[in-house]
Amino acid sequence: MTPPSIILSHPQLGENIGAAARAMANFGLSDLRLVAPRDGWPNEKAGHMAVGASFVVEKAQLFQTLPEALGNLNLVYATTARDRGVTKEVLTPEEAAKRLRKAAARGEKTGILFGNERAGLDNDEISLADAVITVPTSEFTSLNLGQTVVVAAYEWFRAGDATPPARIEHAPYHRKPTRAEIFGLFEHLERELSESGFLFPPAKYDAMVRAIRATVHRARLTYQEVQTLRGMIVALVKNKHRVKKG
Repeated sequence: MTPPSIILSHPQLGENIGAAARAMANFGLSDLRLVAPRDGWPNEKAGHMAVGASFVVEKAQLFQTLPEALGNLNLVYATTARDRGVTKEVLTPEEAAKRLRKAAARGEKTGILFGNERAGLDNDEISLADAVITVPTSEFTSLNLGQTVVVAAYEWFRAGDATPPARIEHAPYHRKPTRAEIFGLFEHLERELSESGFLFPPAKYDAMVRAIRATVHRARLTYQEVQTLRGMIVALVKNKHRVKKG
């Protein structure tokens, strides 16, 4: 599947081009097309701003006119926050990303078009696109060029991303415990609870053990936490007969 091209029409500042390149690299996009950048091309400031995404800047294609930049694309969406008085379907970035992915899956070449920092896209530029993307915002609608590219690129990536909505990160010293280590905690805890008389009466023993194990599982302990709990059990058992001194 070919990711969409990012087309910047008449961008003004090299720093903003570099910021757009960084956003592209973050989310798996690499085809940057520049239409008549105001300060010429190549632009040293763009490379500095791109930092680790300089490869996107170095591969950027330069065009003199927008029709030339869009020439080999099958589907193009234009980004704008303003009502331009042009009859176009207006999409959220999320919906646009879904449609772009479907088109790419069919083998079509796609692109997302961005205007310059001062005025955005004009009506003639928008007329070359199939639909408009508008980022939902509060009362203040102004986003800079780099921010808008981030939103569009992120939604493209997110539409095909399989990252789980929630997870626990385990640093090397906080790895997930093995089953044997968890079972060792179960055995240790259940033995001491049994000897203390907590697991009583016998008729409820199995149900109580299952409840304790379920509680431990829900905690999703790290190896270090398992070891800490076992140390706590040892300390409690060792000192259960200690008499406090007044």
